[in-house]
Amino acid sequence: MLIEVKVPELSESVAEATLISWHKRQGDHVERGENLIDIETDKVVLELPAPQSGVLTEIIRNDGATVTSGEIIARINTAAKETQSTPEQSASVDTRLTETADFSAVATHQAESFMPSAKKIAEENGLTEEEMATIHGTGRGGRITKEDVLAHIKHKENTTSSQQAALQSTQAAGVKKTAILPIDNQTGNSGRPEKRVPMTRIRMRIAERLVQSQSTAAILTTFNEVNMQAIMDLRARYKDSFEKEHGVKLGFTSFFVKAAVAALRKFPIINASVDGNDIIYHEYYDIGIAVASPRGLVVPIIRDADKLTFAEIEQQIADLAKRAQEGKLAIEELTGGTFSITNGGVFGSMLSTPIINPPQSAILGIHATKQRPVVENGQIVIRPINYLALSYDHRIIDGREAVLSLVAIKEALEYPVSPLFEN
Repeated sequence: MLIEVKVPELSESVAEATLISWHKRQGDHVERGENLIDIETDKVVLELPAPQSGVLTEIIRNDGATVTSGEIIARINTAAKETQSTPEQSASVDTRLTETADFSAVATHQAESFMPSAKKIAEENGLTEEEMATIHGTGRGGRITKEDVLAHIKHKENTTSSQQAALQSTQAAGVKKTAILPIDNQTGNSGRPEKRVPMTRIRMRIAERLVQSQSTAAILTTFNEVNMQAIMDLRARYKDSFEKEHGVKLGFTSFFVKAAVAALRKFPIINASVDGNDIIYHEYYDIGIAVASPRGLVVPIIRDADKLTFAEIEQQIADLAKRAQEGKLAIEELTGGTFSITNGGVFGSMLSTPIINPPQSAILGIHATKQRPVVENGQIVIRPINYLALSYDHRIIDGREAVLSLVAIKEALEYPVSPLFEN
């Protein structure tokens, strides 16, 4: 029985996705639930499990292909047995690593057309799949022979020699003219290394949203400084008992989340968003926490943060950060936030102006805590200071609300309560 493997349903905001990497080859046996391929949307990387056990008899869409919800990308025969691939079939399957589906089809045809001796010579001489796809076969049925490969290699060497000779002649004549030399993916005319790599779908989406934010919102940033001594003392005092009781470390982020929620309660406009000519006031607090992942910055959401304890916030942060590194966040975990927090301090940032994550209207930037001289009661003392930055959409948030909300965050951080006092 043939089972169709389809792209899972994507969210309404995601029109298409990209096939990243097949983990199985055509002809391989697969078990139900086993990950067949990674699919990248502009938000997350999804794993596509096998719907049934059987043999992957047909791969319809190759690595790099752009697909949509419900599209058929492969078929599994639940009654078939695993077959051993021939050298030509293996070569055909290997062409799935090409960058686009169109070139994959051409390269697959070419690999199947190579005589074994011709393919061996091509590989020994370092011919790329792109070069191999351009070789014309003179053998029976259009198959490519070793003579065809050798002729291609000789022609390539002669062309390079001629271009180098032309360059030397030009230089000897004192003519300031740049000769056209072969340029590969990594090296330019001058011999200085370059590498052209297409943006991932997630990186393209990040770029799109950042440009959108800058072009549609009237972004302004206000700053303040916070003395972190009280939180550092509190954390040092309770971190062992906190971890023992809750099974998670007491970090700083939960304090910032709690402080932000306190400020959003006092100034609801900071938690609002713009929709056309309307202002939407959110009576819930879904806080986005910016997390660096191998594929780019993602902002998973802590839902109803106002209802969570310090321990619950820390547990969610740890879980979200771990799955962000593994590329296992779900789309719904990255949408719907009302306010965001980004911490450049973990990388050593002293000060920055964070960009709002649309459609939100504000974002809090945290930075590195450093020992700095400050004045207290007329005396210069050394305190652990963190510079806070609040970027906000000036279309709906006035300077007064922005400044006062940041002051409220500062006060909540400088006069915290024990995380063990919560129920």
